[in-house]
Amino acid sequence: MIDQDLVIRSRRVVTPEGIRPADVWVRDGKITAVTAFSPPGQVLITGSSPNEIRLPDDEVLMPGLVDTHVHVNEPGRTDWEGFATATAAAAAGGITTIIDMPLNSIPPTINVAALDAKREAAAGQCAVDVGFWGGAVPANAADQPALHDAGVFGFKCFMADSGVSEFPPLDDEALAAAMRQVAELGSLLIVHAEDPASIAAAPAPSGKGYASFLRSRPPAAEVEAVIRVMRLAGETGARVHVLHLSSADTVPLLTAAKASGTHITAETCPHYLTLAAEQVGAGRTEFKCCPPIREVANRERLWAGLESGAIDCVVSDHSPCPPDLKDPRNGDFGTAWGGISSVQLGLPVVWTHARERGFGLADVARWMSASPARLAGLATTKGAIAAGHDADLVAFAPDEDFVVEPDRLLTRHKLTPYAGAELTGVVRRTWLRGMPVAPDRPAGTLLTAVAARGSP
Repeated sequence: MIDQDLVIRSRRVVTPEGIRPADVWVRDGKITAVTAFSPPGQVLITGSSPNEIRLPDDEVLMPGLVDTHVHVNEPGRTDWEGFATATAAAAAGGITTIIDMPLNSIPPTINVAALDAKREAAAGQCAVDVGFWGGAVPANAADQPALHDAGVFGFKCFMADSGVSEFPPLDDEALAAAMRQVAELGSLLIVHAEDPASIAAAPAPSGKGYASFLRSRPPAAEVEAVIRVMRLAGETGARVHVLHLSSADTVPLLTAAKASGTHITAETCPHYLTLAAEQVGAGRTEFKCCPPIREVANRERLWAGLESGAIDCVVSDHSPCPPDLKDPRNGDFGTAWGGISSVQLGLPVVWTHARERGFGLADVARWMSASPARLAGLATTKGAIAAGHDADLVAFAPDEDFVVEPDRLLTRHKLTPYAGAELTGVVRRTWLRGMPVAPDRPAGTLLTAVAARGSP
């Protein structure tokens, strides 16, 4: 006898063992069992006659995505984005957990008081579960142990200018010190890896031509930075993660570092896997992000890096801003804010291009759900359809086509480089801990790494 709240039956369920027909049983928000599929008409004896949902044959049941790279910007820059809009868009895109970045909000999350301000701002607004990264900046080394104890999932730093004065970068000495500290804490350092000297030596971007911006952030900037991160990680024993890889020249470096035992992982983003420099027209500053979208040949090498495991996961780097900051009047790549807003579109964008290259939904679920969950230390509760995990689930129609209409996006601002794109794959329903997600009924929980790793 199975006594449950909910059972979802589907002919295609993405499990850690592969895609198969299955019944997914849920009680008190947790998956309790994944059993053989019960075809229509079969009668099951259950203890409490659970709510039954049978997915149509054109839908696949996937684990909710985990996006570990989201800039919500609230408090302080809520006119850029906020918890209500960001998490509603995330849920509409099949994302059930986000980890919020420590910068672009004011104050940045560089001490416990700022973390408390984040949590207060987020409380009662979130459609999905939300955790928080702390920041590592030159002046806050003494604050990091308390942030760790308060439950941040790790610490983010920049090696080059972050774009906001309240979150300055670390030089080599401070970067090494930060790694030593996260190693002592048993935490994680996530790094925006671009070398400031390489950027300073490149011509400054200006005007409407994308080529000018591309030259200003050369691949060598990422390569030099990743080499330095690898070396310091090896010396300190720290666990490090390289953010938003754009240059495929870093892939063989990561492969070698992992083979040598260095504790390093890396991510890339939907825009680097699906967009290309060759398609960016004059003044199209909605394509600007740092590091930049590079050429088609580079893009294909990033896919190879994903396939080989050199790149571990795919996350959004959702970095929105008011449209005026993109300088639409002039289309100047030198003055426009860098960042792409994509939290709602990442799954169909990646799936559209992954299937063209022979990848399956199991690959996409690994890159966008299981691997980010593991990065954040949430692998026992998030990122998989398996007994004991939260019932964070997505009904996805992988063969349904649609055209991106910006007005249908739920983010605060609608500017996107994907406007008008023809994509395949539609998120039809999202469940958070077994309950249907509804933006007008925010039920997201504020997560702490303390709970994820267990209290001392």
